Amino acid sequence: MTTRIAVAGVHGHGATHVRNASLYGDLVAIADPRPPDDIDVPVYPSLDELLAATEVDVVIISTPIQTHVPLAELAMRSGADVLLEKPPTASLAEFEYLSKVIEETGRVCQVGFQAQASAATLQLAQLMADGGLGEIRGISATGKWLRKAGYFDRAAWAGRRTLNGVSVVDGAVTNPLAHSTAAALLLDGSTGVDDILSVETDLYRANDIESDDTSTVRITTTRGTSILIAVTLCAAEHVDPAVIVHGSRGRAVLHYTTDTLELPDGVQTLGRADLLQNLIEHRADPAVPLYCSFAATGGFTRVVEAIRLADEPAVIPDANVVWEGEGAERHPIVRDVEQWIDRASDELALFKELGVPWAV
Repeated sequence: MTTRIAVAGVHGHGATHVRNASLYGDLVAIADPRPPDDIDVPVYPSLDELLAATEVDVVIISTPIQTHVPLAELAMRSGADVLLEKPPTASLAEFEYLSKVIEETGRVCQVGFQAQASAATLQLAQLMADGGLGEIRGISATGKWLRKAGYFDRAAWAGRRTLNGVSVVDGAVTNPLAHSTAAALLLDGSTGVDDILSVETDLYRANDIESDDTSTVRITTTRGTSILIAVTLCAAEHVDPAVIVHGSRGRAVLHYTTDTLELPDGVQTLGRADLLQNLIEHRADPAVPLYCSFAATGGFTRVVEAIRLADEPAVIPDANVVWEGEGAERHPIVRDVEQWIDRASDELALFKELGVPWAV
């Protein structure tokens, strides 16, 4: 029997979900207050109107962060399973609340951390578990991205810590480069809420936004592993992010956007499973495990919570920033940020511990 799928939020990344839904099921309706062009299924301005009018098996939610929990609850209480985009929630309280909804309804919620379904990620996790890299000194993740003014101007919630009193937490670590943290936690086997011992935040911004765009975060897991996240949206050029495992027998580098794994004995490019297909297969046979269940994002949510509760990001002084472009193309470049990110990654150290000139 074909799975009946609805998509809530079809602009931006949501357009990918619209295309994907037709590959693995029957796209029966979409919900978006801005109706898209050239859609041959019914369009509703809200998810509640869609669910009142349409029988749905799976709802894909690709909407602003602050709407994730109410829309996921609405879908699950209607009897649908959910594929929920990352970050799944903006606070630990929201995570705990939606966990209870999942338990009460008996529905399934898969989260859109695609790197968790990568054969490269899973192969590296197994190699680490088998001792193939020896003793793990630590894990680091680097992200050197470039985001222009148009990225932050695209929506009222972009780059915000809160919106109308509701937590959003749309910073570099928690949203655009969230896959880095989630993948690092998966590699360590520390995906649960109780797997995190502490989170140290070191947050900065060059853009005129509320949230961080250049940051280091150090996570200590209950296994004793140090995970160092070093990322920016203010690089001179866009570079694929990487997760690096520092082992006593060598170093492994995961490029999760390309499913490429660099090991001491060579480089491999592997494939990845599709999260929607996996969710549909799990619905048919619960013995098929989800690649990224909602519960398996608890550790990541502990990081989100630490950033939510942290002081506002410090402003990087003008002397350390070069601005390029005009209008929607305007963007800051933080001087030497790439070198500082590499050093933070190698030393598993926060920016403020390295003597970075703009760190406080």
